[in-house]
Amino acid sequence: MTAPDFDSLLATAAGRRFAFIVGWPVSHSRSPLLHGFWLKERRIDGCYGRLAVEPGGAALRATFDFIRRTPQARGCNLTLPHKIDALDLLDAVTPAASRIGAVNTVVKRADGTLEGRNTDGFGFVEALRAGAPAWQPAAAPAVVLGAGGAARAVIAALVDAGVPEVRLVNRTRQAAIDLAVRFTPDDGRTLVVDDWARRAAALAGAGLLVNTTSLGMDGQPALDLELEALPTAAVVNDVVYVPLRTDLLRRAQARGNPTVDGLDMLLHQGRPGFAAWFGGSEPPVTPALRTAVAGDLGA
Repeated sequence: MTAPDFDSLLATAAGRRFAFIVGWPVSHSRSPLLHGFWLKERRIDGCYGRLAVEPGGAALRATFDFIRRTPQARGCNLTLPHKIDALDLLDAVTPAASRIGAVNTVVKRADGTLEGRNTDGFGFVEALRAGAPAWQPAAAPAVVLGAGGAARAVIAALVDAGVPEVRLVNRTRQAAIDLAVRFTPDDGRTLVVDDWARRAAALAGAGLLVNTTSLGMDGQPALDLELEALPTAAVVNDVVYVPLRTDLLRRAQARGNPTVDGLDMLLHQGRPGFAAWFGGSEPPVTPALRTAVAGDLGA
């Protein structure tokens, strides 16, 4: 195991309270820009950095121990591949994060213990409300591509929002079956698993399509998905934000579908964590913030 570079993180913090994003890789993350914007806007003497942490429990455990023993460390965000592994390494996990089975936000409590939270579902719903205000959850089925940590949060949020049917489509069918079993509600609504080979047919009659896979991200294979069966009134959401306008979103927009990119989910999911680490109310997502982060993406 290559030890995470805690010294560089401490040097950057220079005695200030700080939080950071943990991932492997992590250089692509725009979370430092997001939280840095809010810190400057609110004139808070703090900082937010990046920490590359290898997969596997040892490096992540060492990172959590570092947060516990460092007075000015307030917590961290988790991105791939750590969101699920963190569950067994924290002192406590909120009921919402436990239900989802993934953690994206770690907060150090007053007694020095670490609590895992999940704000991805919150960010997803807030992004839809902002980007597609006409979307009615109860009006039509939703299709979710993928079965990873982001998919878990999205599925839970859709079930809670009252979507009548969620269709899960993943390259590994068993992973989708596992999520269907986990999230099927007790009120008669259904979670349907479709084969990856039938992903285009699964779009028929849907009111929402969400891509939670890495397909279409810079450096990853393209998402091969025909949209002919998707109603033009359906909202298309891609959680990928590098690039900001993925091929899926461009094609959906060209045929008249309302689209929501992955940036707003990133921005909104950061609000609860920022308030927990640095105090005060949750910061708003403003046009100036979105412009700043989108500009860094070259959009």
